[in-house]
Amino acid sequence: MGYWRSWQVARDEWKTEKERMKAARKACGKNDPRPEQLGPPPSGFAMLPWLLMGLGAFSNLVNGQTPNPWVGGLALLTFNSLYIYVVFRAFDKEKREARSTAVALVLMTLLTCGLAGGYGGNWLAFFPLLGLAVGAITRGRNIGKVGIGLSVLGGAVGALREGWDAVSVFYGTFLSTMVTAAILSLSEAVRELRDAREELARQAVEKERLRFSRDLHDLLGHTLSVIVVKSEAARRLAPRSMEAALEQVTDIEAVGRQALTEIREAVTGYREGSLATELDRARSALTAAGIEPVVRQSGPPLSAQTEALLGWVVREAVTNAVRYSSATTCTITVDGTGERVRLRVSDDGLGAAAVVDPGIGGTGLKGLTERLATAGGSLEAAPGARGGFTVRAELPGGARESAPDAALAESV
Repeated sequence: MGYWRSWQVARDEWKTEKERMKAARKACGKNDPRPEQLGPPPSGFAMLPWLLMGLGAFSNLVNGQTPNPWVGGLALLTFNSLYIYVVFRAFDKEKREARSTAVALVLMTLLTCGLAGGYGGNWLAFFPLLGLAVGAITRGRNIGKVGIGLSVLGGAVGALREGWDAVSVFYGTFLSTMVTAAILSLSEAVRELRDAREELARQAVEKERLRFSRDLHDLLGHTLSVIVVKSEAARRLAPRSMEAALEQVTDIEAVGRQALTEIREAVTGYREGSLATELDRARSALTAAGIEPVVRQSGPPLSAQTEALLGWVVREAVTNAVRYSSATTCTITVDGTGERVRLRVSDDGLGAAAVVDPGIGGTGLKGLTERLATAGGSLEAAPGARGGFTVRAELPGGARESAPDAALAESV
């Protein structure tokens, strides 16, 4: 009985798994992320079957019903050759707009008028064929005028030969011209929209990669620097005061936990910096590195976006000071007015931060320069006049959100 019970349990689990897999395949089929397949783009081959409209004229030639058959045969061959030449150039924008294509259309028009006016009857069917070629080449706002003009021409030539029966020539020419232009224009527009959508998707991916790499650099660069500095401080303090060393270890744990939270927020795109939080972290990091922090802040409250941008600048500037400056003092000054907000981070070190990348600093400062420029601000980083290194940032009082970050915030 135990064996039978085990077999039943295994069978039920197998059925459950089978149903789950079937549901998963069905869901994948409904939510197939692959791009739509529009098939191969249209080409001149799609226009060739319409040449069968000239079979009536060809039949007249074969049956000897056409005066001067050699002239008619040569004209028929010339028209077909020009038609093929034109329709195959209609699907390449540069060739479609080339002067040689316009010349070929003019020759086709003259030849059609000559054949239809000279022979009449089945030869009038060359006007709708001409309309197909004109519609394939002429697209856009002028197609209405061109279509009506060509139809009137066909109707007038037909009226000279067939009287009131020329109404069908007028209608067939107008219909072939307008329908061909509409279908090909719509097909081209659909493909252009599809290409534009794919390009926008590619740009969105590139912006997300840039945001993530930028945030990851700023987050981990500062956090790891603080952890290294506090670890060194704990190692130095351990022989003298275990309590002080444990305090540094506790700070390391807090910094690590905060870093994990910030990385999760950066991955989801929700991270918002806080200037007050970054100033507190800057004091802690500078003190652990043996650098005296001096923080001065004045002015009205700042917008959330301005605080976030200035917080990034404080984080990057303090990280560089801790890593490279060998300074004893680091001064952070925030001076805000109703129109402009200025931040200045300077140290009295050796100016070693300038060696990282002369003129603007490391990768983090380059990314911050782009962020502030997008928000209407500026960032300067250079050695101070009396030594040390200085980072200056300036933003409008109500800095607007940068375009990439705004797009990402809307998409999340």
